[in-house]
Amino acid sequence: MTLFHFGNCLALAYFPYFITYKCSGLSEYNASWRCVQAGVTYLFVQLCKMLFLATFFPTWEGGAGVYDFVGEFMKATVDLADLLGLHLVMSWNAGKGEYKIMVAAMGWSTAELVMSRCIPLWVGARGIEFDWRYIQMSFDSNISLVHYVAMASLVWMFTRYDLPKSFRLPVTVLLGVCVYKAFLMELFVHMFLLGSWTALLVKAVLTGAISLCSLFLFVTLVHSN
Repeated sequence: MTLFHFGNCLALAYFPYFITYKCSGLSEYNASWRCVQAGVTYLFVQLCKMLFLATFFPTWEGGAGVYDFVGEFMKATVDLADLLGLHLVMSWNAGKGEYKIMVAAMGWSTAELVMSRCIPLWVGARGIEFDWRYIQMSFDSNISLVHYVAMASLVWMFTRYDLPKSFRLPVTVLLGVCVYKAFLMELFVHMFLLGSWTALLVKAVLTGAISLCSLFLFVTLVHSN
């Protein structure tokens, strides 16, 4: 039974990535090596972020239950490095914008999936007792895939020299929301005492809203050119 539960969690977490890779056309371009390079870039960026946080942002030593708003906000600001990393990955790849976006997003999100969820699923989902936490973790990995596709598309639009001035503000705002989304979610959970399923639902709705706005801007920009 525990092996069956582990198989369900693994399929729920990994199959959407496989389906996205196959259905997005990346498999036709043999882009697997490009995605691996994007994943390696993700690992390097995360290492740099960890070193920066460990050096300049020591562990919060305030009272129990006290939320360090300024400290957490500054830590979330370090996620701006992800935007730079995605831009570097896309600048290394030649091709259409859709291809660059999907390669960067797939490599980035898959590397995050392997590094942050593979071991917890292997160790925890095979436990003796059933726990909904691992189902939630699998759903969260799907949300992350959508999040990084939207973020990569926003980075691609923001770095275009022919981006209309009317697009500059909404793209910048959406990029800011993408960077500080984890901070906003943590703040909402702390303020409203959200449960795990409610927090996951709010995260999915927020990610969906960002993705729809990004898709609208991307389609409008491409068709206008």
